[in-house]
Amino acid sequence: MRKLMNILYVTSPDAYLSLDGENIVVLVEEKEKIRVPLHNLEGIVTFGYTGASPALMGQCAKRNIALTFLTQHGRFLARVVGETRGNVVLRREQYRIADQPERKLEIARNCIIGKVFNTRSVINRTIRDHGERIEEDRFQLVSKQLKESLQLIRRASSLEELRGYEGEAASRYFSVFDDLILQQKNDFYFHNRNKRPPLDYVNAMLSFIYTLLAHDVAAALETVGLDSYVGFLHTDRPGRVSLALDMMEELRTIFADRFVISLINKRIVNANGFEKQENGAVIMNDETRIEILRNWQERKQDKIKHPFLEETIEWGLVPYVQAMLLARFVRGDMDGYPPFLWK
Repeated sequence: MRKLMNILYVTSPDAYLSLDGENIVVLVEEKEKIRVPLHNLEGIVTFGYTGASPALMGQCAKRNIALTFLTQHGRFLARVVGETRGNVVLRREQYRIADQPERKLEIARNCIIGKVFNTRSVINRTIRDHGERIEEDRFQLVSKQLKESLQLIRRASSLEELRGYEGEAASRYFSVFDDLILQQKNDFYFHNRNKRPPLDYVNAMLSFIYTLLAHDVAAALETVGLDSYVGFLHTDRPGRVSLALDMMEELRTIFADRFVISLINKRIVNANGFEKQENGAVIMNDETRIEILRNWQERKQDKIKHPFLEETIEWGLVPYVQAMLLARFVRGDMDGYPPFLWK
């Protein structure tokens, strides 16, 4: 089992990352702010445009440390990828599957089954835990609709049909998403999913956490030898980690969305942590971003029982377990890819 190591988040937009021996050194205005041994790190995520030295990027690539560059507001820019060390036979089989509609549909279907199953679990848990604070009839209806969607998804005969069912299920889920927010309702509300740019506090946080989750899933896929850029549901696009986007569908509602909701309901974030720009875009200030990252790392340390392995692991290891299971299926060691089904 892979050890859950640390990810270094560099939030200062004017920070420059350099290499000194076996250490990463973060410089701000040419003054050293922090020094961290590379062997302690699994990944580095930096927010800003100043950059990193070629020597550091080379060492990260050599050591398989994921180095991801985001804008100050959390939009993905680039990711350093080193020499491919994955099993060439595994990747060639992945590419063959991606070129065969029926085979890639099988994997894509399981990913979406996982997503909708987990979405329904979130709805049902809300009914159980907060039935007196929500319109329970609406939630019961959505739960019933999602159950019906699962039946349709299992019978989907094409990717286009599958995407249609997934879109309908997502629409039903988002129709009650605002009701999951139980605190700070005047400031934190959800009318619809918007991005590029996000137009409210909730969407700003969702986009930010989705970016972090995509980083973690892509790193997990590369670790087991798969190509994170060649997916089965999401089409190929230069610079897009399509397979990571496929796999993170299973984790959006139960991991990312629930995390954002908990930040609001526990009052870990508040309206003072956000700014609205002239074009309507909403961004987080540095203090809020740092607090969210701290809580994100803590959440990944929480323990769960993996439904397929029936072993207790940290939440942060779920992407690695799912990547491992997918690799086993691609190699032919398993009859199907088992999605993560949260109960």
